[in-house]
Amino acid sequence: KLGSSAQRRFTPLPRLRVGACFRAMAPVKSIFAMLAFGQVAMAVQPTTNKFLVAHPANATHTMAEVPRTQTAAPCQCEANDAKWAPPTRVVPRCIFIDLGAADGNSFNAFLTNNYGPVANCPSGKWEAYLVEANPRFVEPLGQLTARFPSDVHVLSTTAAYDCEGTTSFYLDTTSVQHNFWGSSLSSTHPDVQKSGMQKVNVQLMNLNRLLKEKTIAGDWVMVKMDIEGAEWDLLPCLAKADSASLIDRLYMEVHPGSLSMRGTTDPDFLAAKETLKQRGVDIPDYFSNTL
Repeated sequence: KLGSSAQRRFTPLPRLRVGACFRAMAPVKSIFAMLAFGQVAMAVQPTTNKFLVAHPANATHTMAEVPRTQTAAPCQCEANDAKWAPPTRVVPRCIFIDLGAADGNSFNAFLTNNYGPVANCPSGKWEAYLVEANPRFVEPLGQLTARFPSDVHVLSTTAAYDCEGTTSFYLDTTSVQHNFWGSSLSSTHPDVQKSGMQKVNVQLMNLNRLLKEKTIAGDWVMVKMDIEGAEWDLLPCLAKADSASLIDRLYMEVHPGSLSMRGTTDPDFLAAKETLKQRGVDIPDYFSNTL
């Protein structure tokens, strides 16, 4: 991406954290980037549901480690492919990619300017890709597609990962007050265990391919990633992808490394995160009880 390294400023408020980041951008992005881009306010309240503890690979919070037999990775990292064709459009816009979209609550936060004033998007345009594996949310996400038929693209019963195929997805059926946030590709997730290991078959979506085929250099690309442990597999692969440099802001909630299906270590995860930062991806602290 064009521009210098991001400078972070975090202003704590009672029961609220606001992150504001400013980057010197090329003219096509400058208005949205410099005025209010990336300001996110997420309610962060004490909770027992995610067993929050400090973790060396996470700048915010994560769950306590739960040692169990881990699910095998469903496929191998696909960072690049010559067959992936970039889009032909030339008009830039905001691109909001929501991995773990639930019922669209993060997208609604985007619409109400919690990720920056939508009116300041490049060319005044935006587009959203909402990826959610839990079939519970098919209907509410479908309503968003009907509301924004040209701008919202929903991938229902689809899990975000770094390769394509089909696999089992384990459901959280107990965390009602938190929008069933513990559903995961990992069978070892505590909420999955509490829910009796209920699972469904889902498609896998490769984030690297989506970035390559749906975004251009002039876009302001935001990726919200809350995928209950799969980030430990996806991030090292993303760091190898040519398309990673198309991301401007990565809002990533980090869960315990024990949920990794490839056995990614803390040093490997931190190295991938640092590689992405060096390539111009801003990764602010991010945690929310429901988004």
